[in-house]
Amino acid sequence: MDTQALSSANIARRAAQRVLGVFPERHRRGALSFIRMTLNSRLALLGMKAYTRTPLRPASAEHSEDRRLPGRLEQYFDAHTEGYGIWKWRHYFDAYERHFSRFVGKRVRILEIGIYSGGSLAMWRDYFGSDSEIYGVDIEEACRAYADECVGIFIGDQADRKFWRDLQQQLGTVDIVIDDGGHEPHQQMITLEESLRLLRPGGVYVCEDIHGTLNPFMSYINGFADGLNGADKRLDGEELGYKANAIQSAVHSIHHYPYLVVIEMRAGPMRELRAPRHGTQWQPFL
Repeated sequence: MDTQALSSANIARRAAQRVLGVFPERHRRGALSFIRMTLNSRLALLGMKAYTRTPLRPASAEHSEDRRLPGRLEQYFDAHTEGYGIWKWRHYFDAYERHFSRFVGKRVRILEIGIYSGGSLAMWRDYFGSDSEIYGVDIEEACRAYADECVGIFIGDQADRKFWRDLQQQLGTVDIVIDDGGHEPHQQMITLEESLRLLRPGGVYVCEDIHGTLNPFMSYINGFADGLNGADKRLDGEELGYKANAIQSAVHSIHHYPYLVVIEMRAGPMRELRAPRHGTQWQPFL
């Protein structure tokens, strides 16, 4: 092991110790596991042996990326070699299909923030069908060129709450919001907060390109997600149950993917969460 490798490893370990101090005590065990994994990756790059408590199992064939068949969106992307540009991380397409497929062929309204070179607007139209309404938002005036009889364009700053209020008056509600805009955490936070006003019941919010560990927007999302686990107001009666808080009432689920977050809204409000018992034979220790 050379001196440079040892020095780099020591620097990485000291950095990990400093980062660990940022986490509250109750989160440090999980944070430590993540930091150990990150450090081991760094050591591997340096040609050093990484420490793991248990060996990693090889991926099963059913989860192998090589055996995965591309869905319709990915097929469209691969076939699109000319014309308006589309720039997406390839692993996004599986998530799109998982969360968007129920809207295909319906009268769905899609709002994408970040038009850039216009190609994804046509991709959404092709995927969702002729009954879909596609809208794009960008800060660049040049993006007005992508408006046509099937696509509406709005020019404005996604970090400007006044722009969002004006947009809501003009546009009304939508079924899907896709944030592929400026990718700065403050922009993403405002866009999420304002998008929740636009989304219809059962709608879907997507934020793309959340890059970097300890990303401020991801910390914001994790704080938001904590509300799904709220158990503050116990319901009366013998059956275990809690009154749903505001997030539990409105949000069905939050999904994390590499660089991507998806929030699915409930089709209707949830009033309470209950855990009924079924059966007649129970152990006495609980």
